[in-house]
Amino acid sequence: MARAGVRAVPITNTVFPILFAISIVHLLNDTMQSTISALFPILKNTLSLSYSQIGLIAFAMNMTASFLQPIVGLYADVRPRPYILPIGVCFTLVGIVSLSLAPSFAVILLSVIAMGVGSAIFHPESSRVAYLAAGGQRGLAQSIFQVGGNIGSSLGPIMTALIFASYGQFSVIWFSFAAVAGIVIQTFVARWYGSQPVMPRSSGRAKSAEGPTTGLSRNQVAAAVVILVFLVFSKHVYMSSITSYYSFYLIEDYGVTVEHAQLFLFAFLAASAAGTFFGGPLADRYGRRNIIWLSILGTAPFSILLPYASLFWSGVLVVCAGFVLSSAFSIIVVYAQELLPGKVGLVSGLFFGLAFGLGGLGSAVLGSIADATSIAFIMKMCAFLPLLGILAVLLPKDDLVRG
Repeated sequence: MARAGVRAVPITNTVFPILFAISIVHLLNDTMQSTISALFPILKNTLSLSYSQIGLIAFAMNMTASFLQPIVGLYADVRPRPYILPIGVCFTLVGIVSLSLAPSFAVILLSVIAMGVGSAIFHPESSRVAYLAAGGQRGLAQSIFQVGGNIGSSLGPIMTALIFASYGQFSVIWFSFAAVAGIVIQTFVARWYGSQPVMPRSSGRAKSAEGPTTGLSRNQVAAAVVILVFLVFSKHVYMSSITSYYSFYLIEDYGVTVEHAQLFLFAFLAASAAGTFFGGPLADRYGRRNIIWLSILGTAPFSILLPYASLFWSGVLVVCAGFVLSSAFSIIVVYAQELLPGKVGLVSGLFFGLAFGLGGLGSAVLGSIADATSIAFIMKMCAFLPLLGILAVLLPKDDLVRG
């Protein structure tokens, strides 16, 4: 039942104010999360951390979010709870404050775990909101939602160059204002969310009411999901190699300063945000399957050349790689939601959880490999991951998925 004083908006319309609201909160959320990787060069020097410990910090936050997000998504499918949207940002606020004051590696781990809990609550429920507000433009809606996160992530390197390098770890405390703003906006979104009709669930009644929604057998759906998992693996482990270690690669192999290296990383993440924004509309027009395989496999020429390029061309190639690669994820989520109709929260939680988990696990494993070999070896090894994009040609065509 709609709450008093709140007008229900038909879900056949695209509700852009809500999409922009959750995109802004995504920007704020991922800006706060990006403070973690942005602090890596500072924390490595001040606390004498190894690359393995750097990887474990990312692992702790991402794996927390990875395990919890499918659970939150599944629960939301059964019993939507709009009020948990602002509660999720409260966990992030606690993490930000404790991170700014953390005196040791152990406290840093606890801080980023709290931020991981915040992300676990935020992403699946907000992705459900994007689905509900999308109308007939699901690719565009998911891209609007996700581009906010990409922009927020891209601000981390700038914060290192302009803030953290000069003012240190405690300056993270200023981002608590971003958390408060996020709580206010999510309260508004939760009010709208609570006024909408309940989304279809994965029960037999829902399926019979909706009729056939896919032209695929159960085995075909399972195979398609497995392929999507491999594609998420290739994308996010490669992204992790860049976001966690590319700045160290530039510092060690090219002799640039911390601030200069962060500007290169910012260019990569800004290009990723642009790619995310364009990926959704392109998929709505040219097909989800087509954009998925072009995005991931199309990154390979840039990633393979990058470790052998000069400093200038390294910057050019990393920007191209970020733009092309990041157009895929929002489309993968929408494609998976259409593969498994009625399970929007579970699918969103599963794939956002995979993204976080694989990114965190990748950071931890790559950190250990870097300690045993070198950062340059990491760049060369991960360069071949986008070649897994060839698997996307095995995905069912869009018209079969939609039934």
